[in-house]
Amino acid sequence: MGERFVVVPVDGRGGERSDTVVADPAPDTGGSSSSAGTGEEKEALEDSVFEAQDSDAVVPILEYDREPNKYGDGVLKENSPFINNTDHDKGNSYDGTNMALFEEEMDSNPMVSSLLNKLANYTNLTQGAQEHEDAEDEGPKKKAVKSPQMGTFMGVYLPCLQNILGVILFLRLTWIVGTAGILESLAIVGLCCSCTMLTAISMSAIATNGVVPAGGSYYMISRSLGPEFGGAVGLCFYLGTTFAGSMYILGTIEILLTYIVPKAAIFVAERKEDEVNALLNNMRVYGTCCLALMAVVVFVGVKYVNKLALVFLACVILSIFAIYAGVIKTIFEPPDFPVCMLGNRTLKNNNFDKCLKTDFIDNLTVTTKLWRLFCDGSELNATCNEYFLNNNVTEVQGIPGLTSSVISENMWSKYGPLDMLVEDKKLTSFGGSDPTKDIYLPYVINDITTFFTLLVGIYFPSVTGIMAGSNRSGDLRDAQKSIPVGTILAIATTSFIYVTSVVLFGACIEGVLLRDKYGDSVKGNLVIGTLSWPSPWVIVIGSFFSCCGAGLQSLTGAPRLLQAIARDGIVPFLQVFGHGKANGEPTWALLLTAGICEIGILIASLDAVAPILSMFFLMCYLFVNLACAVQTLLRTPNWRPRFKYYHWALSFLGMSLCLALMFICSWYYAMVAMAIAGCIYKYIEYRGAEKEWGDGIRGLSLNAARYALIRLEDAAPHTKNWRPQLLVLLNLDSDHGVKHPRLLSFTTQLKAGKGLTIVGNVLEGTYLTKETEAKKAEQNIKSSMSAERTKGFCHVVVSSNLRDGISHLIQSAGLGGMKHNSVLMAWPGTWKQSNDPQSWRSFIETIRETTAAHLALLVAKNIDSFPTNQDRLGEGTIDVWWVVHDGGLLMLLPFLLRQHKVWRKCKMRIFTVAQMDDNSIQMKKDLQMFLYHLRLDAEVEVVEMHDNDISAFTYEKTLVMEQRSQMLKQMQLSRTEREREAQLIHDRNTASHAAINDKADTGPERVHMTWTKDKLLTERNRNRECNTNVAVRDLFNMKPNQSNVRRMHTAVKLNEMVVNKSQGAHLVLLNMPGPPSNRGGDENYMEFLEVLLEGLNRVLLVRGGGREVITIYS
Repeated sequence: MGERFVVVPVDGRGGERSDTVVADPAPDTGGSSSSAGTGEEKEALEDSVFEAQDSDAVVPILEYDREPNKYGDGVLKENSPFINNTDHDKGNSYDGTNMALFEEEMDSNPMVSSLLNKLANYTNLTQGAQEHEDAEDEGPKKKAVKSPQMGTFMGVYLPCLQNILGVILFLRLTWIVGTAGILESLAIVGLCCSCTMLTAISMSAIATNGVVPAGGSYYMISRSLGPEFGGAVGLCFYLGTTFAGSMYILGTIEILLTYIVPKAAIFVAERKEDEVNALLNNMRVYGTCCLALMAVVVFVGVKYVNKLALVFLACVILSIFAIYAGVIKTIFEPPDFPVCMLGNRTLKNNNFDKCLKTDFIDNLTVTTKLWRLFCDGSELNATCNEYFLNNNVTEVQGIPGLTSSVISENMWSKYGPLDMLVEDKKLTSFGGSDPTKDIYLPYVINDITTFFTLLVGIYFPSVTGIMAGSNRSGDLRDAQKSIPVGTILAIATTSFIYVTSVVLFGACIEGVLLRDKYGDSVKGNLVIGTLSWPSPWVIVIGSFFSCCGAGLQSLTGAPRLLQAIARDGIVPFLQVFGHGKANGEPTWALLLTAGICEIGILIASLDAVAPILSMFFLMCYLFVNLACAVQTLLRTPNWRPRFKYYHWALSFLGMSLCLALMFICSWYYAMVAMAIAGCIYKYIEYRGAEKEWGDGIRGLSLNAARYALIRLEDAAPHTKNWRPQLLVLLNLDSDHGVKHPRLLSFTTQLKAGKGLTIVGNVLEGTYLTKETEAKKAEQNIKSSMSAERTKGFCHVVVSSNLRDGISHLIQSAGLGGMKHNSVLMAWPGTWKQSNDPQSWRSFIETIRETTAAHLALLVAKNIDSFPTNQDRLGEGTIDVWWVVHDGGLLMLLPFLLRQHKVWRKCKMRIFTVAQMDDNSIQMKKDLQMFLYHLRLDAEVEVVEMHDNDISAFTYEKTLVMEQRSQMLKQMQLSRTEREREAQLIHDRNTASHAAINDKADTGPERVHMTWTKDKLLTERNRNRECNTNVAVRDLFNMKPNQSNVRRMHTAVKLNEMVVNKSQGAHLVLLNMPGPPSNRGGDENYMEFLEVLLEGLNRVLLVRGGGREVITIYS
């Protein structure tokens, strides 16, 4: 299709006149015969064609419509190279025509098609995260790594099971059920499991908000709440993991010395009251040896630790199945584990074989070993303990079975002080107790004072380990899917195991046996082992290897966590621990970990170490919940978790529960843990910072604001914290009212009250004369901002001209770090009708200045048709046309808009353009993968743009554009000439009158230089008719500049595709091409944009600010 043009008169009054002659020829106009003429011919042409005859001057405007390629006379243009291929100019000039409109900025803003493969195929390993965070090229080159292959089951679910189930389940859960009772035990389990489930929900949201490389919770918290919180909580998590290693090692030694080889004890108590100290000393010696052995294993062969993990996990699962099998077996055949009772007191039966005072052997009554424990001799008349003589010895079945009524007896708690006897209240008892003597007798007693909060602290470590999946994110095939599913399923599974274990233990095992922590009443058997099938040794061996494996995992994970913190450089005195072996193994961190772990070993008591690590884990979980709640409430643009089942209220509840559990477990441990975290936080925050206090609340507030602004100014915000901080350039009408209030509505919808908004306007004049108008304009803008619910600041600038005023706003608006990073303005819709070129020249200069200032630019076309804040758009789409990559702002804006209720129902569609050489199918897959990593839900379509020949329609459109441009320039020159001639007449007449008054002689030159208006007009009109024909002929014989043709081709083809696909969209977002580097083509640039946007209703043109604003990372 070609086009024809007609000349339409437009009122030209009100234009601003220039006192200077604009005589620069248009550089984009090639082949015009008018350019070959002399200066006199140009002036003649200007005068003859475009000069108005009277005050009602009209300006000719060229318009076009899509009709066959004809001129006004109906004759085909024969020298068009696209109709007649013999023209010598065609050549290779039009190669790569499809994206010519964007070619000047191709170096900084590459085509999307060339980047998609790199954007989609990233690696989510640690090196990638370091490169992303540090952007440094130093250090050894990254080794090639295998693609991660682990799925949800092997990569998250099983590791979490292994880390959650462990030492407390096997060694302490039965004792907790017996002491606290079933109801309070369920409350303990419910509290702790609820805490970890809520934390897992928050963690899933954070972990699916981008890639989480090694570092686990430390990485998540530090990148969500900043280095201060990250360092503090990371070190708390490190200490918790280290003390967990101590606990697992102590559990290993307890199983070894108590249940497997009791005779291996080095320290043996000669008196009963020394048994506790002897046990603790044995734990210290063996624990230190075990720690040294494990540290050597980790140092030498960490890969074997990972390979043995599945073996240790198999032991845990096998042990749990053995417990459930044993419970089922008790229904039919309860195991025989009798408990010997003296009165209602439980006896240790390690040193006697029969639960009898006397026995009949060969018709003789003889005393038993039990007699000798309570009497001073084996004779029947020996002096015995009074309670022993007054009460009978009975045997009760330790495992009465599931069908017994023991569950009702175990329902309630039986707390007691240190050295309290374990008694069965339903049995009869005669005589009092003498505590001073009872502790030397073989009774089962409490080795510690028991109460509810203590049991919470001891039990809580059994639900930790939920971070195992997030710590392995680098090995997962799809971390964003696997981490939430695997972690939550693992917590649900283990919670089910714990709840059923509490109920089944209480329903199957006698209460006195439950409260027997070390199984002394059943010949030193592990209490939970007595319930298992086929043998107690299944549980003993399984729990032993489980504790060994968990200890090794802790000694493997903790040094790496410390190394990650040290390499971040946020805690200077830890930087030495960032170094390691050549293969990256953290040698120095392992040494420090072993040293801290030894502190836990020297404490020696499992019950004393458990609350310590509970504190550190609870501190870590508290900040995971806090991070999720803060991110959700702040609505950070980068906060786009793929896991949708989270809410800030759940995170806040989890945070409150963590804080409550910290003080429930041990208030003094909680204070110490919080003090440690606080000191680390302050150390990181104030390292090298000057502290300054004002007086009074206002002084503190001002100081805090100043301090925050200074800190904001220190460095540019990280990509994931980037949000559009808008400078909105408003236009006002003659009464200083806001001309486009929908621009403020759109600002509100885009910002949702978050971040910085500065609404600016420029008044022309001087401040001294325009002060009142400036205040009125500011008041009107604030009123409009209030009406449109736009939260921000107003800034009205008075300047000598519009251009300088906008430049001042762009440069100086904001304060310190609170400066705008984006400019929002309306498209100058009437630029064609205006006879003042300053309107569109100011627009183009604003584009250039935003680019130079590295600011993003948003230009809204047809802004008055945009929805108000009260509108609710129905089902529809926000279409993104992603042509060149300039930082990802095109992706971020629809996401932000959809957070507002006006756009909430709209779906996002992304179109990108494939060239002839591109694989459009692969491009679509890569784009879908990239969007998946960005956590953005959008339909994807790749539109193919082939290298077609440039149509005659495009050629004619370019020609009309250049002719219009040339005519406007000539018009401007003719106006200037008129003003110059009028001034000349005035000057000559003034000089003539002055000469007559002075009665001076008038020479020949005086007569020659004296002009009147009539004489001048007569002289000018003499050549008008002939000059008109020459000018029209020159204008219509112009040949379009080939560069302009290619740009017009891009605009036409892209517009056809956008209109075809997105004409019905609620909003179209499109890359905005940059203005030409040569200012001579500015008016052509406006025409290109007009063609690009033709036929579209709501359009937002977007230019990036030269930096990435969206990231796949958390």
